[in-house]
Amino acid sequence: MTAALSADFAKHFTAGPVIRASLSFSLEAFSITVLFGPSGSGKTTMLRCLAGLERPEEGSIRFAGAAWFDAARGIFLPPQQRGIGYLFQDYALFPHLNVARNVGYGLRGLDEANRCQRVREMLDLLDLSGLDDRYPRQLSGGQQQRVALARALVRRPRLLLLDEPLSALDTPARQPLGRQLRRVLAEARVPAVLVTHDRMEALALGDRVVIVSDGRVCQSGSVQEVFHKPADPEVARIVGVDTIEPATVLQVKDGLATVRVSDKKLVALAHETTSGEVYVCIHAEDVMLERTAAGQSSARNQLPGRIQSLEREGPLVRVGLDCGFSLTALVTQQACEEMGLQKDEVVTALVKAPAIHLIPRC
Repeated sequence: MTAALSADFAKHFTAGPVIRASLSFSLEAFSITVLFGPSGSGKTTMLRCLAGLERPEEGSIRFAGAAWFDAARGIFLPPQQRGIGYLFQDYALFPHLNVARNVGYGLRGLDEANRCQRVREMLDLLDLSGLDDRYPRQLSGGQQQRVALARALVRRPRLLLLDEPLSALDTPARQPLGRQLRRVLAEARVPAVLVTHDRMEALALGDRVVIVSDGRVCQSGSVQEVFHKPADPEVARIVGVDTIEPATVLQVKDGLATVRVSDKKLVALAHETTSGEVYVCIHAEDVMLERTAAGQSSARNQLPGRIQSLEREGPLVRVGLDCGFSLTALVTQQACEEMGLQKDEVVTALVKAPAIHLIPRC
């Protein structure tokens, strides 16, 4: 079943910002839409307005043809009438209830047998069997997250809203629990809207992404489209594009654009409207480094560059280069050691034409 979510509203805060959301998309029986942006950008406020935990002052929110909120008509449905599940950032488990009672807390109108069956289904789905009688203080962070998710899903919501569901977990636990979260939602066949400011979470969990900055929606689309083809420099910075440089288009031929960046020339894929002044956008992970001199690779863009910085990020190393303009590469720690990369040394940076995204400069 496909349901449409349409939201166009404004939430005002006294002596504070105005959060304006404009969202419209279909939610498949299973899909995850990510509200992504920096902390304080308004993502959680948008989510709380969708849930009915905050009341906007303007606009409307509709889901599957039903009005959840309409300022002009005076409609405002509370959360329990919207048929949603909500997972709070801190999970909000009841400390005095055990796991089974936490999960079954929201069930109403069921006899004891059916209630116990639904709780058991959720415990099995989320690998919580055997923890029925434990209390939240006796659980790990990952177990608490799964209990909170089970409580949100047990009522079989039409839409699940999740606020930073992995932020309370230790870094090593996030990746496996993120995979489990996506698996569980797929098995439950529940569409979800999820808030995060973590780029890797957005890429790993999302099917669709909505970029939020300064209380407004900047761009939306598939995760791959938005992260690899940001609409403007602000979105490019938010999604983690490392190199954003002004450039001039010199020529467009056979689907390729030749652009000048500082005193260097690059070749990128061209679009029908590619011309004039642009920004060159390059993700660090799309830059390869070689010790060999330029000319010995099939990559169209081969740039000699002097290493300006080496910054370790866990198993990766972020390499800052001066190639006539600032360029950043991301390599593994092993590759860094094998090449013996050191500051002030000269290497060749390789960038394929499809890895360069051009944004018009207005």
